Amino acid sequence: MNARIYHVLFILSLLIGMLVGCASFRSNMGGGFQGEPARNVGAKQVSVLFIFSHVRQTLGYDAVPKLENKNQILAGFDDIFIDAMREFSNISEYATYTEYASDISHPERRAQRDSLIASNDYTVHIRLKSEKRFAPYFLKTLMSSISATLLPLPYTRSYGLEAEVRDRTGKLMATVHRSAKLTKWVQTLLIFVYPFCPEERKREEIYLEFLRDAFRQIESERVFSG
Repeated sequence: MNARIYHVLFILSLLIGMLVGCASFRSNMGGGFQGEPARNVGAKQVSVLFIFSHVRQTLGYDAVPKLENKNQILAGFDDIFIDAMREFSNISEYATYTEYASDISHPERRAQRDSLIASNDYTVHIRLKSEKRFAPYFLKTLMSSISATLLPLPYTRSYGLEAEVRDRTGKLMATVHRSAKLTKWVQTLLIFVYPFCPEERKREEIYLEFLRDAFRQIESERVFSG
């Protein structure tokens, strides 16, 4: 009898697991460009290096932000960057470089970065941050497991963009900051909502809005004056 009960409970657990879903919702972007968008028409064509640092931190668990490796970076980020580049009108050439923690042990990678900085008119260092709080995530995961996800629980992650623009001499030309939050609700019956609100899509929306708006500000303020 006990074996039969355990068998039934096991099947029920599998069924509940198959029905677990989530729905993600994002906040409005903070720090957006408030000026009048303008194209830098007629300006001298310039070359620009874009340096990307993708970092994540679990506050209360990680002592410092950690650089993401290649497998952790958002899969569609290159496409998002290419789309946002349409905000610029006077970039004739551009290069990209992504920082990894392993660069500290690869002097050739650092030399490549320094060479790119020296050979371009401007360098835009873009730091994309992803943060969550350890204690709430731990407690909610525990509660979700105990309730077999029958209790809907929100998991919130904060995203941010920090960008610095410098000219060939290293002079700081502009700084840009953007922020947003993404909340993922996890609950059994949210499987029916998931197709309309997947987390990955919302994360892509945040990154695309970050880059488009930051590039629009740089373009409108004629930072790449040539």
